[in-house]
Amino acid sequence: MPVFTESAASTRELRVLPSFAPPLPRLNAPFSHQQNPDRYEVVIVGAGPAGLMLNLLLARYGLSDESLLCVDAKPGTLKSGQADGLQPRTLEVFKSLGLADEILNDGCHMEEVAFWNPSANPDEIIERTAIVPDVAVPARYRHEVTIHQGRIERILETDLLRYSSRGVQRNTRLVQVEIDEAGDAEFPVVAELETNGERRTVRSKYLIGADGAHSMVRRCMGLQLVGESLDHIWGVVDLVVDTDFPDIRRRCAIHSPAGSVMIIPRERIATGDYLTRLYVQVPEEAASEEGDVDENQRPVDEVAAKEDARARRSKVTLEGIFQHAADAFKPYYIQPKKGGAVDWWAAYQIGQRVSDRFTVKDSKGIERVFIVGDACHTHSPKAGQGMNVSMMDSYNLAWKLAYVINGLTPNSTTNAQTPDPILATYHSERHTIAHQLIEFDRAFSSMFSGKIGSAQNSLPGLTHDQFLEVFSTGNGFTSGCGIEYPESLIVQQQQQQQQQQQQTKSNSTVAATAAASTTPTNPIQGTDYLSGILRPGRRLLNVTYKRHADGNRRNLHDDFLSTGRFRLLVLTSTDLLNPEGTSAQTLHVLGSRVLPKYPASAIEQVVIHPRLSRDFTWRDTPAELKRHSEMRFYSGYEMDDVYTIYGVDPSHGAVAVVRPDGYVGVVATLGDVARVDAFLEECLVRV
Repeated sequence: MPVFTESAASTRELRVLPSFAPPLPRLNAPFSHQQNPDRYEVVIVGAGPAGLMLNLLLARYGLSDESLLCVDAKPGTLKSGQADGLQPRTLEVFKSLGLADEILNDGCHMEEVAFWNPSANPDEIIERTAIVPDVAVPARYRHEVTIHQGRIERILETDLLRYSSRGVQRNTRLVQVEIDEAGDAEFPVVAELETNGERRTVRSKYLIGADGAHSMVRRCMGLQLVGESLDHIWGVVDLVVDTDFPDIRRRCAIHSPAGSVMIIPRERIATGDYLTRLYVQVPEEAASEEGDVDENQRPVDEVAAKEDARARRSKVTLEGIFQHAADAFKPYYIQPKKGGAVDWWAAYQIGQRVSDRFTVKDSKGIERVFIVGDACHTHSPKAGQGMNVSMMDSYNLAWKLAYVINGLTPNSTTNAQTPDPILATYHSERHTIAHQLIEFDRAFSSMFSGKIGSAQNSLPGLTHDQFLEVFSTGNGFTSGCGIEYPESLIVQQQQQQQQQQQQTKSNSTVAATAAASTTPTNPIQGTDYLSGILRPGRRLLNVTYKRHADGNRRNLHDDFLSTGRFRLLVLTSTDLLNPEGTSAQTLHVLGSRVLPKYPASAIEQVVIHPRLSRDFTWRDTPAELKRHSEMRFYSGYEMDDVYTIYGVDPSHGAVAVVRPDGYVGVVATLGDVARVDAFLEECLVRV
């Protein structure tokens, strides 16, 4: 038996513990409600995808069970129906959380979309007119994934339990919520909760309504969903099908003389069969009783309109949905496979509505109540946006809320009782996206509900090319990859940057640029932002690159994980090996004068280099590069051509500040450290 001497450092347990996301630094005093157990910093109402995403992120960012409470009226996660698809941008976010593997392994990948339209041959009735990529824009995942919403909720909740011993408090409904500053100005949001028949009142600094389209939070706060409902009634059914239709495992848009159908292939289930979701247009006459009032006699007030819609939907039956589907599929047959083939079905009326406000302020103008997801926008399900946009609402809000609570924003010092401009950007950014969603959904749903080649109401008939154009041009939006936030404090376009730079030259502690430079004011070349050209307000596109330290070939997004950190993306120029060059001077000033100004670990730095004139070692580069970015320093040409993709001239370089949610906040020329520092000063408190 070998004999050896063993010793272990006191920190050895760090090597064997499970991997957890590091919490954000907290500058405010740690929160405890031991003296008053009915006080929380954040209360979340609703544990669907939006509520769970927000709860998980805040827990990962460091909020404890004492600080954070999430309640839901349901006893568990969703069992059937509702949303079923994840878009490429949402998949990128799940990957950044380390939660994508099960989804990608078990979900159905939708790579292509087939379009079927009326055939000139009367015997064929319908024919395939096109097959196009489902995702036509650059993304890490060039496809959608369909998987049941209940699986998504379970994945989020399981991970939540790594950070929270309580998880979601279920069987708990919100009875009433109001803002009462007189009772406690620091915890002004009062919520009455009922759990298994027992009521209690809690107070919080912030409350978020993630409680769906019939949100109690929205109603109690007097917020209104503004919009309209279209007359089109649709049936939706999840089932295992028996059919000879050739594209049943592709996403399909079918326009037949008998009506419209959308096919959404679904995941494999425990029986070994594969589910399919059918959206089936129900002809108006089939959803109305014979002798109903004519078009001119339909109710116009909102209450009567809702009653009319409810009455029409109530006449839709499962058998009727199957019959309309069978008619639309002719000459192909389609029917449920025997033996419990139908999993779930429903009837709905297309409606597009968005709340006039996503936040409610107290008397001091501080945002105290927020709504996310279906609580603030509703639309049709066929564009595959509901669950995705809802979770992205939470993804946008979570880091801003955590920064304010932890005292990381310039305006969030302990007991600060003034509005925080960072938190205010939640409404401006997500309200803008919600309106864009409604506009797209209205156009897409109206065209999908129309008939190819048929004129209606004296208007020209819809053509296949028109429908395909709407589908294709909207691909950047529906994929989530083309989202662009408007200018604000945390999205600074060039004009705003120039104005700020003038102020910075006299006020900033980093008053001068790293080196004199003849680079252009705007370091970005090109305007094809959907293809990855850097632009403030758009997400940072994933690229692949090779790490200098060990030759590891990686995805850039794997260095931009959802841990709530800001990132400096430094694309050095060809002068990197010149100690007096702009690249070296920029890295020196960033590493020695900028990064130390802000809370430790709140900012991470990723550095990329172009093709250089010779090989090099660490001794040829600035010491600050190795100190701050030893394992985040990459070649930008050996795999993807990173500089071309991002629109950066290798001879000039550039610096981008990337927000915690992966969106570019500002882009500066390589030597313009002052601009980078000025942007960070707007977002982060100095230490």
